[in-house]
Amino acid sequence: MGKNTFTTALTVAALALSLTACTEDGPTAEDAASNLAEGLTSGDLNGVSFASVEAADVTTQLDELTAALDPLAPTVTVAGVESTGEDTATAQLNHVWDLDESDSDWTYTTTAELTLVEDAWQVSWNPAVAVEGLDEGATLAVSRTPAERAGILGAGGEVLVTDRPVIRVGIDKTRIEAAAVEDSAAALAELIGLDPAAYTEQVVNAGEQAFVEAIVYRDDQDRPVTDEEIEAIPGAVGIPDTMSLAPTREFARALLGSVGPATAELTEQSEGRLVAGDIAGLSGLQLQYDEQLAGTPGLVIEAVSGEGETQTREPLFEKPAVPGEPLELTLNAQLQTLAEEVLAEEPSASSIVAIRPSTGEILTAANGPGSEGMQTALLGQYPPGSTFKVATSLALLRNGFTPETPTSCPEELVVEGRTFNNVPGYPAQFTGEIPLLQALAQSCNTGFISQRDVVSQESLATAAADLGIGINTAIGTPAYFGSVPTEADGTAHAASMIGQGQVLVSPLSLAIMTASVAAGERVAPTLLADTLAGEAEPTDAPAPSSEATEESSSEPSPSNLTPEEAGALREMMGAVVTVGGAQLLADIPGEPVLAKTGTAEFGTEDPPRTHAWVVALQGDLAVAVFVEEGERGSISGGPLMEEFLRGAG
Repeated sequence: MGKNTFTTALTVAALALSLTACTEDGPTAEDAASNLAEGLTSGDLNGVSFASVEAADVTTQLDELTAALDPLAPTVTVAGVESTGEDTATAQLNHVWDLDESDSDWTYTTTAELTLVEDAWQVSWNPAVAVEGLDEGATLAVSRTPAERAGILGAGGEVLVTDRPVIRVGIDKTRIEAAAVEDSAAALAELIGLDPAAYTEQVVNAGEQAFVEAIVYRDDQDRPVTDEEIEAIPGAVGIPDTMSLAPTREFARALLGSVGPATAELTEQSEGRLVAGDIAGLSGLQLQYDEQLAGTPGLVIEAVSGEGETQTREPLFEKPAVPGEPLELTLNAQLQTLAEEVLAEEPSASSIVAIRPSTGEILTAANGPGSEGMQTALLGQYPPGSTFKVATSLALLRNGFTPETPTSCPEELVVEGRTFNNVPGYPAQFTGEIPLLQALAQSCNTGFISQRDVVSQESLATAAADLGIGINTAIGTPAYFGSVPTEADGTAHAASMIGQGQVLVSPLSLAIMTASVAAGERVAPTLLADTLAGEAEPTDAPAPSSEATEESSSEPSPSNLTPEEAGALREMMGAVVTVGGAQLLADIPGEPVLAKTGTAEFGTEDPPRTHAWVVALQGDLAVAVFVEEGERGSISGGPLMEEFLRGAG
């Protein structure tokens, strides 16, 4: 119910009453009632005439007794005015407090006694005029009951994030003599690996009755400190609690995000939804969908009178908490765990993204420890190297090529003074005139660059877009989908032919490309299970800002990828495994693996540093593997892809 719900309650009949004590031209009781209602709404009663009390004092008292509800204010309207004597009247006032976005408002009606004194209607003030049932000297108190935070679910409704047991470790200052506080704080900081000076200062500056939290541990067998070690320090305690957590600390951490006490910045941005002390999403999906997951806290408004043992609290309004609603993802818990295990020993940034081509479901968005918490899988921006030759091959197919079309593959090729070579160790038997299929299988750089006059930069960008590269899609969280310039000449165009130059992708966008080849049409990926059923688009809750994370609000241009073109690409990607650079994937059990490796140069060193890529298809599974600092794709990425596909099978 909105703040203006009771505006229409100003009944014409009531306001039209002619009170015998009013002169024809003088002020009316209705005028006084309306003025009072306006003052109670604005919180400024200085324009109201009161009996036996100054308006400024009433304004101060009103501010004090409703301080607990600040910055909220009621909407007050006049329900009616009734004459009770020659110079007295009674006004009925409707009050509406719009406490949150729900329809459950706090509403009540109060009575104000009016008296005509020397041609002016005065209000007899007491707190009950502002709040029904509020006695003189009482104030309002507001307490919030946290709602049960909903979990995050994976494919098939499997629980990914739910309340799990934790231990809150800190110093309880009520359990220690003041003289020993500094020593205990320093000892606890040393035990758990915090800066002793900083934590000691925090403990010393806290109140005498404070529990000063130092760290929160998962309460499982991997907890690095025991209860005995904590309790050996005077004043140190471990308090059991629960927290919304994934199965492990590392599980999809960059994607799912974390939960904790709301920061001052988040509280301010929430426009009253959050208050200090609330638990809220701090990053990732927990932040982006916080309002959905957090639910609506319960609320109790009480009239508080007296102090200490004589204090009384009378409930005036109570609203139960509304639990949050789960967020269901397409993420497959087993495959996500497998991908993270595969990447566990990779020191540089790395990622494995897997998509189900038949549905577009994102099954994994895994990042290795070398990513250091960054969302490499979805937001990384890197040149794709030779994996992009899949898109280049599509552009060639559209210009009359077939997998058997002869292609010139010299040892080196000079374009406007720049020399392009094949990778070190490139097999000499596949130089000269070779079929396009072998050019892709052996990853002949010069073979593709030699066809730069056949394929324009615009047609190259179009082919990439038809495979999903550069097509922004609302997957439910920020993501980078790649970029291929539509204009490039000379060496820039030559570099684009082999996925270098200004061509950029993310692991996600290469997984989309690979899935599109499998599906025979451009795949629209999604991370939210709801979108598969045609339900609402992702929430408008705050999301990380980045130029690379803007999701398209309009429909992308249609893809012209045909099943026949996709079939030819699959044939050539099959050759990469049977006779080309990804033969280590040939004996993986299950359906045949189709793949493409890639190495992309970056940096200014000589020789340059390289990214390693591998994309692969097996049945209804499309996978992209990325290693930021690797050797050739087949060397650094190939074994990771093999381990993942064997585990997935």
